[in-house]
Amino acid sequence: MKKTIAIIPARGGSKRLPKKNILPLDGNPLVAHSIQFAITNASVVDAVFVSTDDPEIKEIALAYGALVLDRPAELSGDTTPTIEVLQDAILQLDNDVENIVLLQPTNPLRPKKLLAEAYSTFKNHLGDSLMTVTRNHQKFGKIIEGRFEPFNYTMGQRSQDLEPLYFENGLLYIAKSQIIKEGNLLGKKNIPFIVEHPFAHIDIDTQEDLDYANYILTHFKDA
Repeated sequence: MKKTIAIIPARGGSKRLPKKNILPLDGNPLVAHSIQFAITNASVVDAVFVSTDDPEIKEIALAYGALVLDRPAELSGDTTPTIEVLQDAILQLDNDVENIVLLQPTNPLRPKKLLAEAYSTFKNHLGDSLMTVTRNHQKFGKIIEGRFEPFNYTMGQRSQDLEPLYFENGLLYIAKSQIIKEGNLLGKKNIPFIVEHPFAHIDIDTQEDLDYANYILTHFKDA
């Protein structure tokens, strides 16, 4: 039987926020939130793996019920593309893996029903990948030769009348293992799955991001 597995890439190094992946968020290490989310979606995910080079992250991952994939040092640098980490994970696993669910530990907060709903959409629409996106409501512009020039609006236009634009929120990705082997995270039949929730704006790279995540979590714990 072909499997759907979750992979959580969590290296030890982090320059802007040292030991980021093990810092506490609502009493649990940051990486643990993605592990727990995957485990509670056992109807979708057959196994949960953490790819790491760090002994402390490995210990935390095992304690929270995940399996561990030892990541080579050459794939643990600041500039290592996520796709290469996923390819390494697939190489370490059996050939019966059909779908990969990528959960980034820096996007730790997700609505409880998100994975089940996204996976259902992925299967029903026969996609080869899926990504979560969120509507942007900001007015963007460019500064050209010292002048501000609107990019996605005209001066005086109301925010609610903007042409819909979306940003990649990073909450989760689903991809067939075959396209990952080919070096792609998003396939030709990629499905944008829209998420409108405060959690979609959480991406932790600084202490301020972590503080904001703690604040949001206290107000939307049952989301």
